[in-house]
Amino acid sequence: MPDLARAFAYDLRPVRVVFGEGAVHKLGEEIDVLSQGERVMIVSTPGRADQVALARGALGARFVGTFDGAAIHVPQAVVSRALDRVREWKPDIVVSVGGGSAVGVAKAVAMEVQLLHVAVPTTYSGSEMTDIWGITDGDRKQTGRDRRVAACLVVYDPLLTASMPAVVSAASGMNAIAHGVEALYSVSAHPAASLLAEESIRLLADSLPTVVGYPEDRDGRAAALRGAHFAGRALDMTAMALHHKLCHVLGGSFALPHALTHAVVLPHATAYNAPEAPEAMTAVARALGAQNVPAGLYQLNHRIGITQTLRDLGLGEADLDQAAALAVQSSYANPRPVTEVGVRALLDDAYHGRVPR
Repeated sequence: MPDLARAFAYDLRPVRVVFGEGAVHKLGEEIDVLSQGERVMIVSTPGRADQVALARGALGARFVGTFDGAAIHVPQAVVSRALDRVREWKPDIVVSVGGGSAVGVAKAVAMEVQLLHVAVPTTYSGSEMTDIWGITDGDRKQTGRDRRVAACLVVYDPLLTASMPAVVSAASGMNAIAHGVEALYSVSAHPAASLLAEESIRLLADSLPTVVGYPEDRDGRAAALRGAHFAGRALDMTAMALHHKLCHVLGGSFALPHALTHAVVLPHATAYNAPEAPEAMTAVARALGAQNVPAGLYQLNHRIGITQTLRDLGLGEADLDQAAALAVQSSYANPRPVTEVGVRALLDDAYHGRVPR
């Protein structure tokens, strides 16, 4: 029987969410509802030209320009170039069209010049639902939380994910599952976030094999996008812990691919925390349909074709000591105490692709 009398508190940040096939065509009218800007700039990546064209068409005369130079891990130099376009075009609103890279650059721009942020996600990253930002300067990635970067409007159109390659769909979806898992064992977990997190994991675990094996399946893509939305919302209402901190180190300091790093690390970070988070593991097990959560996450990676090792992502064995040391430089709340020895062992398992227990 759950402890219904347990105290909890959380903030619910306001955001309008529009979900449905063809929703991108409503972008202009939804922005008009905001009634806070008439000049709109798009931030995206070079590979999103078709999706950008749809968004631009929906914006009409509001559109002032596209910065398509967004890059993984949000390098400071890229943010500076985007800000140059802001000073040139003088937008009131920045619209991110794409995955985590586009959302991340739009967040950095919104934080610097206090523009409204509107997101049109084309992957399952879930970051469009959070106030979490990250910027990489040199070999260090700085992250934080700031309500100014959070999207005030998110427009989800499952059809925009149709061109995502299978490997990107798989990795992006596992990244979203990581949000759900960490929200469940967060020190600030609460019933509202936990409901969203568990449902996000269930939707993604059920739909990702379909999305990867049958990419034209529209119901599968809609379910995965809904799961990513729930996962992002759950993470927004809770605090990040070891998994996300470690992935930020691996991405920012060693240039590993963001979503794939989340996918590879997730089973091992979960195994690290599982003994101290039994209630969270029970919820994840229900969602996955697995008795052993870390092994179930590992097997889901295998089922959808994701590599199982940090070595395959380009990390050198000689980098493991430095990565472990960086991961414990700052303190943060985690179900299990974070030690350099413990993190080093976790990384060794992820490097060699051992099945977690």
